[in-house]
Amino acid sequence: MAISASTYSHSVLLHPGRGQYPSLLLRATGGLGQGSPLHWPPGGDHSYNRPRTTACHQAIGPGAVGTDMWNTMKSRIAFLACVAALAGLASFCPANTPPAAYSHHRLEQIAGPYRFSLISWELRTLASVPAKMMGKETGNSLQSELQSRIKAVLKETGINESPPFSFRLESPPHLLIVSPRDRIAYLDRVVLCQDISLEQTEELEAQAGGLGLSSLVVELGGFGATYPAIVGTRYNLADTIEVAIEEWAHQYLALRPLGFLYLLDSIGVRRDLEIVIMNETLAGIVSREIGDRVYSRYYEAQGGAKTDRSASTFDFDAGMRQTRRAVDQLLGDGRVEEAERYMEERRQVFVAHGYHIRKLNQAYFAFHGIYGDDPASVSPAARDLEQLRAKSPSLKHFMEKAAAMKSYNELTRSLAK
Repeated sequence: MAISASTYSHSVLLHPGRGQYPSLLLRATGGLGQGSPLHWPPGGDHSYNRPRTTACHQAIGPGAVGTDMWNTMKSRIAFLACVAALAGLASFCPANTPPAAYSHHRLEQIAGPYRFSLISWELRTLASVPAKMMGKETGNSLQSELQSRIKAVLKETGINESPPFSFRLESPPHLLIVSPRDRIAYLDRVVLCQDISLEQTEELEAQAGGLGLSSLVVELGGFGATYPAIVGTRYNLADTIEVAIEEWAHQYLALRPLGFLYLLDSIGVRRDLEIVIMNETLAGIVSREIGDRVYSRYYEAQGGAKTDRSASTFDFDAGMRQTRRAVDQLLGDGRVEEAERYMEERRQVFVAHGYHIRKLNQAYFAFHGIYGDDPASVSPAARDLEQLRAKSPSLKHFMEKAAAMKSYNELTRSLAK
């Protein structure tokens, strides 16, 4: 993943790549998600999703999680092969095409020097496996502790741990999102490298803007397209737990109907924004519930109560919802430039209250809009999925039922029974 409930960057869809097989694999796994964004409280930095760290929960350093490297390597190969096979089958289906006035090829040319390479990342991390197996390279003990404790709680839920839970702590990739200027729409996206600078970010956004689009580059908080998943290193402990679970939830869903349909959207075969929102919102609900269990059982008694985000007198969620409604109205009336001036004015208000949003535009709302529980979203998915959870006898039952769904209508019909 939502902003008001989590402290990491949203999961996102990836757009079709250049057509070679490695790009197909990246496109296929790109729909697996990247966590959720945070509306940073005073002192935070929302523009780059830098989380709070308290004295009790310092940011966690880089390294691979997991003690059985051989099993991790086998799981990685099996998971990536499975997703690649699904993507290969999907690639034979006719793909939806973007509007004629828009050129994805041109956007890829602009972003080309900064693209993230899934194949290179997998090869680099696989190269470290032999050293770990021989004990020549050791991981962070806290990371191993987190993995074992999360797996223990996950086992208690009865949810099938497929693929096996595993993650790696390091800086996640960035994402370039573009939207039309005259409306809010998740038109296109390109995954970018992990170390792009602010100067390069602004240059890339300017070039994408030259195509007549609203553009935004965000640093992701997690990335579920790799296996193990990537989880950012600058989170406090509670948020690290949640984002790790959320990335696994996306991988779990990718092997089931709801997540497979998300994959089809990711590679441009079958666009379905409602499916996208359902996936992202479901993963967020599951990660928060399991994450709360892990945190309360193992860490809360150590004096590390979670920060109360309601302590601020400024209501960020209400302010962002008001902004979204006003922007939709202005764009609907064809007042594009007025809407853009209004968004900049509102951005300055948020910054004045300590919410350091670097850029607030149509692309921002398109990105955050795919998370049903985000105040920048207008989707009822969070409400409906929370209602389904309340009617379910267990988290396992809820997750399995939602994962088997193939449309938003199926969710609404289930709630009507």
